[in-house]
Amino acid sequence: MSYVSNIENRPQKNTSLPMGLALVLGVLLVWEGWVRIGQVPPYLLPAPSLIAQIFWAKKFSLLWASLWTLWEALLGLGLGFLAGFALALFARRFSQLESGILWVAVWVKSTPIVAIAPLLTLWLGFGIFPKVILTALLTFFPVLVNSLTGFASLQPHQREWFQSVATPPDQLLWLGEMPSAFPYLFAALRVVAPLSLVGAVVAEWAGASAGLGRLMWLAYSNLDIPTLFAAIALLALQGASLYQGAVWLEEKLLYWRQSE
Repeated sequence: MSYVSNIENRPQKNTSLPMGLALVLGVLLVWEGWVRIGQVPPYLLPAPSLIAQIFWAKKFSLLWASLWTLWEALLGLGLGFLAGFALALFARRFSQLESGILWVAVWVKSTPIVAIAPLLTLWLGFGIFPKVILTALLTFFPVLVNSLTGFASLQPHQREWFQSVATPPDQLLWLGEMPSAFPYLFAALRVVAPLSLVGAVVAEWAGASAGLGRLMWLAYSNLDIPTLFAAIALLALQGASLYQGAVWLEEKLLYWRQSE
């Protein structure tokens, strides 16, 4: 079974974007009204208007931190995607090792990243490397599972045709199973692209000299909740942008599926 549901295997249309923006705007208006009418203290739940003011006042530090975190996330995403896909290719080529590779991958996936992050920081320091590695560990598993599922999704009649012409296993993998795996790869990319930001932020919580995770941790330690919410909003915006970027890339590269 695919790590991502079959619904996710279809490219998502961007026509739903205006409706999504309208829904977000409605939530913000309700949030603003509830905070003002209920006189909720800012240290518990700041109003969106206050968060916007804080964002404007600290825009340069927030944007710099967000760019640093995005860079870490993209590096980790690329590394994790390549590692997951390469491992899936290896497991598919040597099928007798597939179950063992999956067992080890599940074991790595089941290890809490909050437990790994301090160790990586201790071993590799406060630079960018532990953030990239942790993000890669967080993102490679969906790519691995979806790649294997995609390789196995080749239609029976297509597989029979390749077998009827005595296609070698390597050519079957590259000419038959690889194209059938592309939609599953992009389904995994839509999942792990926003997830890469989570990995980068968690790694920064364990120790960093820059990034949104460090800024969020400092804001929380100082009970600066409006700044914390501003960083969270910026992080959510980045995650949504990465998801939409994955959808756009899928629509451009798998354009033939739009007519299905």
